[in-house]
Amino acid sequence: MLRHTVATLAYRGAKAVRGAPEGFGEFKASPTSRSPSQILAHICDLIDWALTQVRGQQAWKDTTPTTWHDDVKRFFKALRALDDYLASSEPLAHTPGQVFQGGIADALTHVGQINFLRRMYGHPVRGENYFRADITTGRVEADQPAPRREFD
Repeated sequence: MLRHTVATLAYRGAKAVRGAPEGFGEFKASPTSRSPSQILAHICDLIDWALTQVRGQQAWKDTTPTTWHDDVKRFFKALRALDDYLASSEPLAHTPGQVFQGGIADALTHVGQINFLRRMYGHPVRGENYFRADITTGRVEADQPAPRREFD
């Protein structure tokens, strides 16, 4: 289930970042809010943190955003590293529930924030029936299947 959750994060994250317009990464809803680039870098930090947890080396690293394009690549690279570890025969240093309730659940929340900011920026992501989405355990790359049922 934990690996399927990571695949779900990849699917939803890919949809949130795909086709983001020029300048979107720097958009701020208010002077004190995070920009989409800051949120994306934070998501990457959360996934990296989850990997350190499952390895038993819990360590947090707060990074600075680079470019939108590079941070999108970092997002999928981090998901791949986490999924590879989860798929291996290596033991989990913490329970799957603990791993989920920390960084992974937080990352899902932040993907929602990026979607919300896309709408505010004037380039919304179409809603979809995620129950029907073609989400497959182990598929954590940017190239995700097309939505099966989007909403207008």
